[in-house]
Amino acid sequence: MSVRTLPLLFLNLGGEMLYILDQRLRAQNIPGDKARRDAWTEVDRKRVLNDIISTMFNRKFMEELFKPQELYSKKALRTVYDRLAHASIMRLNQASMDKLYDLMTMALKYQVLLCPRPKDVLLVTFNHLDAIKGFIRDSPALLHLVDETFRQLLEIYGGLSAGDFQLIRQTLLTFFQDLHIRVSVFLKDRVQNSNGRFVLPVSGPVPWGTEVPGLIRMFNNKGEEVKRVEFQHGGNYVTAPREGSFELYGDRVLKLGTNMYSVNRPVETHISGLSKNLASQAQQSIAPNPLAKEELNFLARLMGGMEIKKATGPGFRLNLFTTDEEEEQAALSRPEELSYEVVDIQATQDQQRNKELARIMEEFEITDQPRWSTSKGDDLLAMMDEL
Repeated sequence: MSVRTLPLLFLNLGGEMLYILDQRLRAQNIPGDKARRDAWTEVDRKRVLNDIISTMFNRKFMEELFKPQELYSKKALRTVYDRLAHASIMRLNQASMDKLYDLMTMALKYQVLLCPRPKDVLLVTFNHLDAIKGFIRDSPALLHLVDETFRQLLEIYGGLSAGDFQLIRQTLLTFFQDLHIRVSVFLKDRVQNSNGRFVLPVSGPVPWGTEVPGLIRMFNNKGEEVKRVEFQHGGNYVTAPREGSFELYGDRVLKLGTNMYSVNRPVETHISGLSKNLASQAQQSIAPNPLAKEELNFLARLMGGMEIKKATGPGFRLNLFTTDEEEEQAALSRPEELSYEVVDIQATQDQQRNKELARIMEEFEITDQPRWSTSKGDDLLAMMDEL
């Protein structure tokens, strides 16, 4: 397991989250002069994205994120994204948050699987950051924060060997193991089977620096080529035109990690039967988790760096489903093992050990919370606020 995987996982999942939210906010967007009080406007969309990005790239948060550390459970990371998604006026209920996280994880799993070289995971990350900069092109302060993260990535990952990147890629694939959630975009593009597993292509450019398969060279003990044998590989491969740029600005060449929602189309998720069985087999025991203390420390460090801006006005509810009825049905039909519920943390048993976590929990408490109308956000996801 690589201790350099967490920043790449967080930034790429965060980029996918922003793609999805931007697409849904645009789909529900109404011109400001025609909008009702409970409707989303272009101003609201920009505000939501700016708030989330400013929280995501907070300097203290990035400092903690880039420290060498092992990955923790999906539940621990999911808690961070719950809080991140609610860093603005937007509110998601449990079903929409589940769908959002499903889309994020499956998209990144697909990208990591299809990376031509392990090192290209870094190009996928740069594609996400390039797109994020496009969301905030009118905010120089936020652009500076993202550029700082770019430079940190170049400094830390620029000198890693191919073996280091292979270990990072393997750690990411292990994290996504047994996730087989069907996504309509992938199904329509025929890159995902009905059982939720991805289809690996047998065509397209080969990894940069390699040759198109079809030729075997044989050498003697002096290193001299003595024989060539050609074979039919059954694919339709071509030589890579050029290597993607690993600089701050440049053509990444690789398209993995770019915004697949830029074309307006509905995106649905379905839990495959295989996933249900795997989830049942992997159902978490109610016995104490030996990693619980480490996960609390992990959350305390990460969230301690997050500066969550509490909304002063009413929150707006965003539905990731076509209708409210679909959202309600998804919440009822989702296997209990695949839902992430409120994490109860008892931080009073050991005051010294959990002092930092207790401080963060206290900051998360919201007092004098306004009563929102049902049309603007009764479905507040209270995962972190109820700690």
